[in-house]
Amino acid sequence: MSDNVKEIIGSVFSTAVKIVLAMLVVMFVRKYALMAYNYGYRVFTEPPVTVTGDGTSIDVSIGEDISTREIGKMLESKGLIRDANLFLIQELVSANHGKIQPGKYQLSTTMTADEMIDVMAGAEKKPETEEELLYNADEEKLPFDTEGDEPVEEYIPEEGLEDADLEGEGEE
Repeated sequence: MSDNVKEIIGSVFSTAVKIVLAMLVVMFVRKYALMAYNYGYRVFTEPPVTVTGDGTSIDVSIGEDISTREIGKMLESKGLIRDANLFLIQELVSANHGKIQPGKYQLSTTMTADEMIDVMAGAEKKPETEEELLYNADEEKLPFDTEGDEPVEEYIPEEGLEDADLEGEGEE
């Protein structure tokens, strides 16, 4: 074989190795980028362990010098959360970061990690907005006002306002 053929074969082989290595790098980056994205997405969207039904109430005792990581491991072992490391991150980005108080708490598998953190931090539950109340309310209770449970009066259009009055508006 001539030196020219050996050089061409070496060049083709070198190029093939570079392409394979580049594909491996792309596959590696894609795999771990998707894993990181999915984990980050779960930080803010992780549903409760029990989504439907009543769930299970579990008593939890938080000691004086317990770390957030240890709390997460305990909650995971009791079946209240799925991932202790995810709980650690959720606590870090929570409005109640560093505010978990020692004490005894009754938590439920129907609670999200954020709700559990709120309870353990002693945070007052935020009043629901009218939209949340409407969304979460039973159909039998609708409609109602924000001041109490009194029924809202049915909307009755002003007298004298007819469909014909609206048709001509904006046209000239």
